Amino acid sequence: MDEQKKLEHQIELATRAASLVKDETTGQRFRSFAEELKRKLLRMMRRGKVRTRAYELWEEAGRPSNRELDFWLEAERQIEDEREEKKGGGAS
Repeated sequence: MDEQKKLEHQIELATRAASLVKDETTGQRFRSFAEELKRKLLRMMRRGKVRTRAYELWEEAGRPSNRELDFWLEAERQIEDEREEKKGGGAS
């Protein structure tokens, strides 16, 4: 089972457990745990997008050596800009 599927499964289990327990404190702990796992999953997915975009930029630039960090940072900036555009566009 890959890491993404594992996290999705854990989120499902924690959410289900939160809905089944009678104790509110325990239920809140499960809900908090599920939210933490969701944030981890989003970070992991974002990292994959950045990796893919950095590779595309590196290839477009002719595959130069010793510039990995430049391409990574540019890819992060582009992905964040896209995310902000989507967030801003949804608010209009």
